[in-house]
Amino acid sequence: MRGLLYIVILFVITGCSYSSSQPMALDEAQRLMHSDPTAALSRLNGVDVSEFQDSATMARWALLYSEALVVNKLSAPTDTIVDIAIDYYGQHNLTDEFQKASRLKALIRSSDDADALATALYLQKEKEFLLYKERAKRELYMFVGLVLLIIAAGIIIWMRQRIRLQSLQNEALIAEASGLKSQIDVSRGDVGRLEMKLHGLLENRFALIDSLCQTYYESHGTKTERKAIIDKVKSKIESVRTDSLSEMEQAVNDCRDNLLVKVKDNYPDIKTEEYRLLVYLASGLSTRTISLLLGESVDVVYKRKSRLKSRLKESVGAVCPDIMSVF
Repeated sequence: MRGLLYIVILFVITGCSYSSSQPMALDEAQRLMHSDPTAALSRLNGVDVSEFQDSATMARWALLYSEALVVNKLSAPTDTIVDIAIDYYGQHNLTDEFQKASRLKALIRSSDDADALATALYLQKEKEFLLYKERAKRELYMFVGLVLLIIAAGIIIWMRQRIRLQSLQNEALIAEASGLKSQIDVSRGDVGRLEMKLHGLLENRFALIDSLCQTYYESHGTKTERKAIIDKVKSKIESVRTDSLSEMEQAVNDCRDNLLVKVKDNYPDIKTEEYRLLVYLASGLSTRTISLLLGESVDVVYKRKSRLKSRLKESVGAVCPDIMSVF
């Protein structure tokens, strides 16, 4: 595409450099028209008409050539050259030039002086004019072809740009879909972990109910019934107190968007007793249950819970507002 542009620029520069010399030759012939008409006609005959670049220059040359023939009292074998000027100036509404060309046409045909050399040169200029017409036709075809080529190239560039933009959009959509898929996979993983936690909690709860029912069934109707049940409940409470804290902590983090992790990150100085109390609160245990697990009275648990709430509100309330919901 760039090479084609360079070729077009070269043709334009070459044409402009040649066409710039044509008006100078016509100006010189016009100056010599009355002082030396023979030299003016000779100068006009020396111009290669087939190399003219536009119809305006051609019409001016035809008008000057017809005038030179009249001034030199020579007749023209045909009206071809003077008709060039008449047709051009008539089409462009140039009245003065049109009337002058019309008068010259009548004078050229009325002359009886026929010069063989002048006739031969005239016929040569007719041939050059025909060559000019053929070249102009070819240049028109070339121009139309060049315009079509430029339009086609523009369409190709536009289509390639559209394809590139569409490709970028597709890549963005694919990346977005990939991100959504990753989020869905993560969500599925979270759901799977929650399901496992729920299954585990249900199994533990059913196991506890089953164990208590077994104890009650085995001790039913005996004097040791109440004591056996109480001892069984105590042992289960002790098991929860000593062994279930990490499971409860993991369940809270899975179900509450890593709530306890955020507390540790933003409040690293939290005490072990306070953290245990927070785990029990976040697990949804009642104050009485927490008092049994901590081995403290309900009043003490209420006071500790109030102090912990104030500290967490001050230290992590801004970055983790959900922490207040556990109280």
